Amino acid sequence: MASKDRRPSQRLGKSNPRRVKLITWGVALAVCGGGAITAYKYTGATPVEVQVAKVRRGDFVVSVRTRGDIKSARSVILKAPQAPGLRIVHLAEAGRPVKKGDVVVEFDASQQDQNVISRTTTVRAADGDIVQAVASQRIDNEADAMNLMAGQYDLERAKLDASKAEVLSAIEGEKNRIQVGVSEGSLSTVKASLAAHKAGQDADLSRLNQRKDKAVRDLATAQGYVKLMQLRAPNDGIVNLLPNFRSAGSFGQATPPFKEGDNAWTGAEIAEIPDLSDMYVDLKLEEVDRGKLQLGQQVHIRVDAIPDKEFVATLDWISPIAALIFKGGSTPEKTFPARATIEHLDDRLRPGMSASTEITIERQSNALLIPARASFAKDGKPAVYIQHGANFSVQAISVGRQNDEEIVVTGGLKEGDVVTLESPAEAAKRAKKKL
Repeated sequence: MASKDRRPSQRLGKSNPRRVKLITWGVALAVCGGGAITAYKYTGATPVEVQVAKVRRGDFVVSVRTRGDIKSARSVILKAPQAPGLRIVHLAEAGRPVKKGDVVVEFDASQQDQNVISRTTTVRAADGDIVQAVASQRIDNEADAMNLMAGQYDLERAKLDASKAEVLSAIEGEKNRIQVGVSEGSLSTVKASLAAHKAGQDADLSRLNQRKDKAVRDLATAQGYVKLMQLRAPNDGIVNLLPNFRSAGSFGQATPPFKEGDNAWTGAEIAEIPDLSDMYVDLKLEEVDRGKLQLGQQVHIRVDAIPDKEFVATLDWISPIAALIFKGGSTPEKTFPARATIEHLDDRLRPGMSASTEITIERQSNALLIPARASFAKDGKPAVYIQHGANFSVQAISVGRQNDEEIVVTGGLKEGDVVTLESPAEAAKRAKKKL
């Protein structure tokens, strides 16, 4: 039991100094550790990649760019002739050069040859029928001539007998006069029979001649079909086989071109022979660009298949009427078809090749230029971020004309300054998110 006069070792309500010291040091270490981690995470040296570009002087160009296809100005389409049973047995290879007169498409002519033989036999049979009819009519004509002669003889004899009436009795004289009338009637009957025979013979010959004429026409048609079994190149060029829209191709794939063994129909477009000496690029201009262009402007062309050469063309036609293109939406797109004739051709150039075109509208020489991506809005005005070593600063600028890629700077920058193509702050945030 403790004495009342003894003072306790720890006063009530007062902390233990040793424990307080330990707690204080623990909290201090924790705070320092957290600060170190935070400082390392947020203020540590993090590499930030910011795309930059130099301010340069050069030509500022405003142009219209679009895509197009190379086509021939004089292209001939070979169509299937108006003939029955058209089956392709020979077809020139696609892309192969041909000369004028070369066979490009050949159809099976066996049925047409058989038709020629059959029609020839029909013509010969018609000739035989005519010869036989003429011979038969000649015999009939000779018989009619004998009947006519006999009738004339009987009439003359009856007239002679009638002239003896003065020396004969009245009865005999009257009988002879009656006989003259009978002979005249018989002669008239013979003449009518002759006329009827002649009309019938003429009708028979006319019918036979018409039958022969039809047989001759059928023979000529069959012979003409034989000549149509070959389609020849009308001029020098290359062969471009066209799609067979009646061919059963795979679902979702492009329509296959004609091939040997396919059946064709009258008027089917089988092949195209373009003239390579005169070619142009077929353009489709946007509605907003239509009013910026004029005929005679120069067009620079880059053909996808010939990347090592730039072609030059002259814009010589722009449609005054827009063409509507339906792409599944409710509102169709409007484009204006145009054409630019290529000035200097290349042997590698072929119809159907795709190309990129550029038509220069305006050119400003010795302009101070920055990429369009380098301009940012700062307080509603254009500004750029200028790089100074590892630091960046915001610089307000004055700008002039601009196109899709570049902006003309009229104040605030000088040639050689380095500007960013993105906000450094955004680039820093992106870099921190990657950690």
